[in-house]
Amino acid sequence: MRDRAIQLLCCAVAVTAVALGGSMLGAILRISDEKSLRYTDVSLEGAPPIIAVGTAIGALRGIIVDYLWIKAGIQKEKGLFYEAMADARLITKLQPRFGEVWAFQGHNMAYNISVLTDTPSERWEWVRAGIDLVRDEGLRYNPNDLPLHKELAFWLAHKVDGVADDAHLYYKREFAREWQFLLGVPPGTHQDRIAFLEEIKNAPDTIEELELRDPSVKALVAALTGDLSGFDQRFQFRLDRDFLVNLGRWQAVQTSRYAKLLHLDETYLRNDPVYATFDAALSTPEAQEALKSFLPFLRKKVLNDSYNMDPALMWEYTKEFGPFDWRHPQSHAFYWARKGATTAAKRWTNVEDIYKVLNNDRINIQAMQALSRTGLMQFDPFSNDNPGRLNDPRWIKSIDRYFGDLYRKHFGTRGGGGDSFCDFYQNYMSQAVRELYRMGDYEGAQSILTKLDTLFGRGGLIPNNKYEAQLDTFVRNVTYGEYEGSPDVARSDVYASLARGFREGLLLDRPQVLKDALAFARDLIIYFQGNRYTDFVNKFGERRMADLVGNLKSSVQDVFANVLMDQSQPLIDRLTIYNRASESERRLIYDIVKGPLETEFAADQISNVAPFPQVFPEPPEMEVFRQSRAAEAANRAAEAEAANRSTAEIK
Repeated sequence: MRDRAIQLLCCAVAVTAVALGGSMLGAILRISDEKSLRYTDVSLEGAPPIIAVGTAIGALRGIIVDYLWIKAGIQKEKGLFYEAMADARLITKLQPRFGEVWAFQGHNMAYNISVLTDTPSERWEWVRAGIDLVRDEGLRYNPNDLPLHKELAFWLAHKVDGVADDAHLYYKREFAREWQFLLGVPPGTHQDRIAFLEEIKNAPDTIEELELRDPSVKALVAALTGDLSGFDQRFQFRLDRDFLVNLGRWQAVQTSRYAKLLHLDETYLRNDPVYATFDAALSTPEAQEALKSFLPFLRKKVLNDSYNMDPALMWEYTKEFGPFDWRHPQSHAFYWARKGATTAAKRWTNVEDIYKVLNNDRINIQAMQALSRTGLMQFDPFSNDNPGRLNDPRWIKSIDRYFGDLYRKHFGTRGGGGDSFCDFYQNYMSQAVRELYRMGDYEGAQSILTKLDTLFGRGGLIPNNKYEAQLDTFVRNVTYGEYEGSPDVARSDVYASLARGFREGLLLDRPQVLKDALAFARDLIIYFQGNRYTDFVNKFGERRMADLVGNLKSSVQDVFANVLMDQSQPLIDRLTIYNRASESERRLIYDIVKGPLETEFAADQISNVAPFPQVFPEPPEMEVFRQSRAAEAANRAAEAEAANRSTAEIK
């Protein structure tokens, strides 16, 4: 009886404890949510099935994970990347809330395994797989992990948009093609891009709600479902990424220059039944009207489901910061770094972790800088050309504004956090003064120069006169002052200015840009011709300044030729630049670039449309120009021979 009484008492205590614990659970979860003591902002929200696998084995899980983590590290050091990836994948099953293992595995795929492959396409598959893994899985299970956001942002900025990887141009083409099929060509103005994303953000969350709003969508969905029902399972009507990409491809054919030149519409209609089905179903006026509602809804769903990206945040960042082009990897680098900074900020307030926040914020402003340098994109998804990437000065004001936010945020960060942004700001904005000045935006350039003087010049902590000069004097003095110590920089600066002038001035029909670039090159030549070091000859017989002036004189020819032979730019764009140039400019480079361009043209699909002389006509009076050049060369040879004889006689 005594034992039975003890057992009953224990059962009663257990039941009471469970009841009390259950009654306290709600308060515990509420407090854990408020104090950010959980991995997600809401304790029970979005718990994936693999969480149950990890928790089912209890305390043993930690021992197994420690073993696998050590083993994976050893395998990576030995170069056994596939084996390390297998163990890392198992760790994510056991402990999906372990952010570092997702970063380990994604980095292993994007950086280590990718370089072991033989072709750019194979390499891109691994790079993309690493990005997809962290973006689509790792960050779904660890939505408040700041370092994981930073890692993903860095890979997009460094691996895809950087130049360190031999296949980086392939990455840029594939990335741009995918996102153009997903979202189309972005509108031109910043306000239109905001409105475009707002329409996606405000789209219904379900197809049922969309059909109630717009009954024409129901008819379109029914037509597509029926027309595609006879095809392979993967081509059936679904509200998923593959369907959106096929739809985007059909739309792109309607507007692509290459598609029109190569008659791809007719080719696809004959040879691609899926494309023909899309064309039949979507070409009617009723379908086009329904697409206006259906497409934003589908894009919203695919962004959320397949890319773990929130259109509301994309809209917010575009509205607050600048004209993002989502075909550009740096737009995504900014998105993930910014999302990490905002969603995970309350979890990374420890002074020991502040450097993680600082590094993440640096990626944000560096992404904006990259977009200001290359964010104005031109791309045709049906060519093999690389995306055209030109300066987008609209980002200058955004960076100017965002710097203030970051400086205030990191003013007290140990290790000179605020000062590091000051250094960035002074360097970038000084270049922006020159850039805006050469573009003819003198008011914008003066505004920045005044601000630099207020913050770091006469109004700085240690007052100085670095920024007090007149605008044109500042541009000239700072520019030429740098050239005094490193004259080779003068040549590279002229080349960069002229390259931008030819690309933007001719391709985008901005004649003032080219005019200013040519004037800058001319002024710099005059400056160096009057430099007291021009005639100096060193002990090796080299005339550094005189040779530099000679190179600058030929810079227009050299740069124009390089622009036309630069295969990182679309061939059709380069042919457009050539045909818009003046006759005198075309004469300078015709004989230089004709051979290489003709070879490239013959291997391109566009050669099936028109003969090379038609798209690359010889300028008028070329024979006279050739004779003049030949006479100049003969005169230089005679002068050199006379100088050699004079030197020999002196000796």
